[in-house]
Amino acid sequence: MNIDLEDLRAFVATAEMRNFGTAAESIHLSQPALTRRIQKLEQALGVTLLERTTRRVELTAVGRDFLGRARRLLDDFETSLLSVREIAERRSGLVSIACIPTAAYYFLPDVVRAFNTAYPAIRIRIVDDGANEVLQSVLNREVDFGITLLGADDPDVLFAPLVEEPFMLACRTDHELAKRASVTWSDLAEHRFITVGRSSGNRLIIDLGLGRAGIRPKWFYEVQHLSTSLGLVEAGLGIAALPRMSLPTGDHPTIASRPLKDPVVTRTVGLVRRVGSTLSPSAERFYTMMMERWQDR
Repeated sequence: MNIDLEDLRAFVATAEMRNFGTAAESIHLSQPALTRRIQKLEQALGVTLLERTTRRVELTAVGRDFLGRARRLLDDFETSLLSVREIAERRSGLVSIACIPTAAYYFLPDVVRAFNTAYPAIRIRIVDDGANEVLQSVLNREVDFGITLLGADDPDVLFAPLVEEPFMLACRTDHELAKRASVTWSDLAEHRFITVGRSSGNRLIIDLGLGRAGIRPKWFYEVQHLSTSLGLVEAGLGIAALPRMSLPTGDHPTIASRPLKDPVVTRTVGLVRRVGSTLSPSAERFYTMMMERWQDR
């Protein structure tokens, strides 16, 4: 059907005012142009909507029924335009982020607080998952962007580094290695070592970094999440190599951290987004704010 919004506006105005001249003035059309639009609408629908008399215009039974539908169509369209405009002006919308758990704790709270202050009506959805899952969520278009440690070499994503951090030894404060200022990877051989599974991005980085030095730590416990490693360390069951941001800050009554060297193994955490993707205005602003705040730091 060849119907447009101006046809609907012409019909609604005429039906409400019951006069062609007054209706034409209200929507800034000439009376002949208004008449042509209503005739076009009636021809497209195959029904008569208005009965014309010498004095006034009356709705037919079909016209009365269609008037309510036409009003709803126009209202829905105007509401949709307002919503799009609000999103474009960053007054409303949704930002969807996937991130590794340590980033959710370390990076996000400060930026989320500042973003909420600036744009209180924009909702934020955070999906905390493993590094591989974060990357896949970005590639599958399930989220706007991700915070992870994989993707720098992936041709399908753009990787913007935020911070490079070393892996540190984590042990109990009463462990003998806690007495040292720093520890080598070779020193770990005499102790029960806790590692993360091979599906973890952190495990991949450690294996690659130590492989170049010909070092392969023998693990005693294998877990899937860094938080589990930290729990076992706190319980005194072993030691672990963890990225610095996953460790407690300041003095901790139970857990100590020491630099690991020979070699120093680091990971880079950054923002990932699909190549060629266009972020929504809300997501673009959050992305920019994240980059600005962490570059300043």
